[in-house]
Amino acid sequence: MIQNDDQISMDRRTALQNIGLALVSAGVIGSPTGLASVFAADEDPAFKDSRLEALKDLNGYFPFTPAESPEAWEKRAEYVRRQIKVAAGVWPEPENTKINATLHGKVDRDEYTVEKVFFQSSPGLYVTGNLYRPKGKSGPFPMVLSPHGHFAEGRFYDSGAQKVQANIKAGAEKYEVGGRYPLQARCVELARMGCMVFHYDMLGYADGFCLSYDLIHRFAKQRPEMSSEKNWGLFSAQSELRLISALGLQTLNSIRALDWVCSLPEVDQKRIGITGASGGGTQTFILAAIDQRITAAFPAVMVSTAMQGGCTCENATYLRVGTGNIEFAALLAPRPLGVTAADDWTKEIESKGLPELKQHFKMLGVPENVIGKYFPFPHNYNYVSRAMMYEFFNQHFQLGLSSPIVEADFKPLSREELTVWNKKYPAPPGDEQSEIKILHTLAKNNAKQIKRLTPRDQKSLAEYRRVVGGAIEVMIGRSLPDKEDLEPENLSEESKSGYRQYHTLIKNKRYEEVTPTLFFLPDQWNQKVVIWLDNQGKSGLLKADGTLKSPIQRLVDSGTAVAGIDVLYQGEFSKLQAAPTEMPVVNNPREFAGYTLGYNHPVFSKQVHDILNVLAFSKHHDSQPQSIALAGFGFSGVLAAAAGAHSSDIIQKLAVDTRGFRFKEITNIRDLRLWPGAIKYGDVEGLLSLCQPASLWLAGKSSSVPELIQATYNAAGQLNQVTLYNETANREAAAVDWLLKG
Repeated sequence: MIQNDDQISMDRRTALQNIGLALVSAGVIGSPTGLASVFAADEDPAFKDSRLEALKDLNGYFPFTPAESPEAWEKRAEYVRRQIKVAAGVWPEPENTKINATLHGKVDRDEYTVEKVFFQSSPGLYVTGNLYRPKGKSGPFPMVLSPHGHFAEGRFYDSGAQKVQANIKAGAEKYEVGGRYPLQARCVELARMGCMVFHYDMLGYADGFCLSYDLIHRFAKQRPEMSSEKNWGLFSAQSELRLISALGLQTLNSIRALDWVCSLPEVDQKRIGITGASGGGTQTFILAAIDQRITAAFPAVMVSTAMQGGCTCENATYLRVGTGNIEFAALLAPRPLGVTAADDWTKEIESKGLPELKQHFKMLGVPENVIGKYFPFPHNYNYVSRAMMYEFFNQHFQLGLSSPIVEADFKPLSREELTVWNKKYPAPPGDEQSEIKILHTLAKNNAKQIKRLTPRDQKSLAEYRRVVGGAIEVMIGRSLPDKEDLEPENLSEESKSGYRQYHTLIKNKRYEEVTPTLFFLPDQWNQKVVIWLDNQGKSGLLKADGTLKSPIQRLVDSGTAVAGIDVLYQGEFSKLQAAPTEMPVVNNPREFAGYTLGYNHPVFSKQVHDILNVLAFSKHHDSQPQSIALAGFGFSGVLAAAAGAHSSDIIQKLAVDTRGFRFKEITNIRDLRLWPGAIKYGDVEGLLSLCQPASLWLAGKSSSVPELIQATYNAAGQLNQVTLYNETANREAAAVDWLLKG
């Protein structure tokens, strides 16, 4: 219960309705000052927040809940596909330019031929592999892409005489040659079945050493010499800020491999499949999930509700936040999907994952298009799994072959017959300088692609918002909460001179999160709200004696309600947990951000979530404020820009002073401010470019509005709504002057 001036009791909800708002003050870490009169003396924490619990990692539980209708799934599927593309660094999609592939060294066998293939997916980044073609059959031919996965030496894999005999004895393999060379075996048999097959390398394997095996698959420690603002390599803060990762580079290679095979005149565009095991299984469902040109997919021993992929090449920031491999596989529907499981993390597929996939395919009207089976053998792509795959493609590509399809013996290709590099075609370098050149060239080309989206009119602005705004939505990872998601708890109410002060917890019930908030409600409220974000949290709005600081006092005196919040790790959160000085990470010794941020939101995103909670509470409040403004200073200005880019439709005015901060200056992978993707999508200017229709006040040193912001506001017909303040003093006072206009 709370009391008003007349000591009339009211319930908490009624009191909060009188507030008429919910607002925030955000930033990095700060300690509360001047709040002794606001907070209870009790040392016990007043709330719990799920964000302070243990982080999720790749060994978590990743169930899939099928959508209730095709319409609901279509909306969800669009978001998850975009999430994968953003995480993999292929949003917007790579341009399908002509590929200059080199084919040479044809080997002629009885029923098929094999050629060596290499081409660049990006300058210096190579796709290498072998193209199998059937003989004695007329096209167009079905095509099956075959990323090999984590097998020693990749395409050159030879299990050895001893192991194949053990596998035959155990029933995992049937024939000596096929069991000893299982990667070649599946390509040979598919070619004999009438399919073309492109068997291509994962980076670091076989001929794909333009980036080394140790870098792509065994990276463990940060490299200071490869982590500066200008001299950066893979797995650094700078590569994360551009969303360049090992998984992304392999996905780019897979996309360009698909582009290439689709350009071959003898390929049947309606029958393009993909199959791989282990890390090749990951590439199988990733490519099939994001590219509709794949018409059937068979990922082996990788689709599971358990471990999601342990290699650095199978993880990327944002990739599995709120989703997982079962849902990725579900994105195949209604296209045919086949999966196998083994005595590994996939062993429970028939009871966990497959039933939900069957329900999902049934909901979409194609229950016959999904199959899955567990085989009691170690992690593999053995004969029994390959036999199931042959029947799968025989059925869905309508090859018309009699069952069962028996894998016939063949003459394996030697390493010399498989490798694409020789004296005529020498291998590219694979050292650190080559790594830098590959990554920096890719980053520059990605930046050019984004720059070409700079809007000129309403139509191009819509496309810019679809691409860049769509990426920012994924990076923030949260929609604006619904009214039903939020539950306020008022902890105290005090009568002040000309206003009332409320200490409130805004609870997001859906995510079990809490945003501590201070509200300052004028006695004569003008129905306007300003959310003021400060690096010290809500304490930053108060003097040491608990009275309002001058800018806040001016707003309240004008009749404008003001609120400040503690975003995650600020203020009241310190009662629950000491604020970290570095980005919290999962219990994995390898210093790769994707192991943490592939499953958990970055701290920056979590702090923006607090702002969204209060914005939504304001929007949905029963008192219906007439306008909501957002102001942020210092790093809190960057948070304000992100919230403005996300929810510009409910913010009338946005005042931002970042004090010159840009994400490009971050070089520490554990920096609390690290927000992967920020540089790729325009840094702070990219966020501000998405803030129309909100009027924008921007403090800076320049004499003109940044070009990108000018372009987007001009395309929206709102350039006159941008105010640039380039004085160095009295910025908060100037912001208040602007907020009080109109």
